[in-house]
Amino acid sequence: MATTQAELNKTAGKPIRCKAAVARKAGEPLVIEEVIVAPPKAHEVRLKIICTSLCHSDFTFWKLKEPACFPRIFGHEAFGVVESVGEDVEDLKEGDSVVPIFLPDCTECIDCTSKKSNVCSKFQFKGSPYMLRDGTSRFTTADGETLYHFVFVSSFAEYTVVDIANVTKIDPCVPPNRACLFSCGVSTGLGAAFKTANVEPGSTVVIFGLGAIGLAVAEGARICGATRIIGVDINSDKFEIGKQFGVTDFVNSNSFGDKPISQLINEMTNGGADYCFECVGLGTVVQEAYACCRKGWGKTIVLGVDKPGADLTFKSFDVLHSGKTLMGSLFGGLKPKSDIPLLVKRYLDKELQLDKFVTHEVSFQDINKAFDLLAQGKSLRCVIWMDK
Repeated sequence: MATTQAELNKTAGKPIRCKAAVARKAGEPLVIEEVIVAPPKAHEVRLKIICTSLCHSDFTFWKLKEPACFPRIFGHEAFGVVESVGEDVEDLKEGDSVVPIFLPDCTECIDCTSKKSNVCSKFQFKGSPYMLRDGTSRFTTADGETLYHFVFVSSFAEYTVVDIANVTKIDPCVPPNRACLFSCGVSTGLGAAFKTANVEPGSTVVIFGLGAIGLAVAEGARICGATRIIGVDINSDKFEIGKQFGVTDFVNSNSFGDKPISQLINEMTNGGADYCFECVGLGTVVQEAYACCRKGWGKTIVLGVDKPGADLTFKSFDVLHSGKTLMGSLFGGLKPKSDIPLLVKRYLDKELQLDKFVTHEVSFQDINKAFDLLAQGKSLRCVIWMDK
C-alpha cells in the first residue's frame, strides 16, 4: 500500500478526481460516485485514504433526517498518507503516515496546553458539514454540486482535505487496518478508562453497552488492573466477546422484568461500582449508570452519543447527598497529538489487544455491507480498504 513521492508530486496543487461513497438521503445506501477534491488551503492537508472503518456515529448521523445535511461524505476513522500540504503547514509533509481525528487539537490554546482538558477553545468541535476554519467544502461532484463534510474528516473517499488541527502523525510500523482504529472509538474507550476515570487496580467497573467503545473501556480497565468488570447489554452473545477484553460478569438488561438494573448491580457490588461507563447514548441509561455508582467516590463517565437536544434529569437532593461524580468524556479525554502516540506504543509493545476489535474487512465497493453488518450487530469494527 506504499505511496511513492513521485505519485504524490503529480497531484499536488491540483484538483483530484476520485471515488467517494456519497450519502444522498438519510438511511439510504451510499452511492460510489466520482467527486472532485480541491487542493488544501492554508493550514490544511490533503490525504490519500488507505483504509477507513465504520464507527457507530457515522451510522447514527447517516440515519438522521434532521438536520438534513445531504449529499454528504461520511467517515471519520481512517489511516492515510499526506498527499499535499497547503500554506503555513510546518509539522506535516508529503508522505507522512497520519490518522485524522474529529476532535481539534490546536496545541496552542489554554485548553490544549493544559493537562486538565482536551476540548480546544480555539476550534470548537461540532458536527459541522464544512471545513474547520472557513466554513466551505472541498468536495464537489463532476457537475459542480457541493458535497458536505462530516466532523471535519469525511474519510469515505479516496482523498479528503483535513485541517492540521485534526491530523495526528502515527508510526508507519502500525498496519493501516489497525492504525485507523486510533481515530475514534477504540481510543475513546481506552482514554475514558486510562485518563478520564483513571481506573485503579482492584476496582469494580460497570460498562453499559458492549460495542467497540464499551469493549475498549473493558480493555483499558483490564490493563489498569480492575478486579471486576461487569458488562451490561441486551445481546447475550456479547459476553463471550467481552471475555476477550477482560469482562468478568455479564448482565442482560432485558432479562429482569421491571427490576431496575441499578438495583441488581448494587446488589452484585455490595453498594455500587467504583466506575460506571455509559457507552449506549441514552439518557435513561446514564441515569441507571449513575444510580449504581458507589456513593461517596463513584464516578459515572458518559461516552454515548444521544440524540440532539436529549435531556438528563436528576434530583438535586440525590446529587448533593450521594457525593458521586458525573462527567462526560469526549474522545476519552485524550489529546490527539500527544496521547495517540502513547496508545500506539502500547499496541506495538503488545500490551494493547487492538487486533480483536477488527471483525470484518471489505473493499470500498462493498462499503454498504459494513453498514449492514453494524445494523445486524455482527461487527465491532469493519475495516474498509480503498484499494483492495
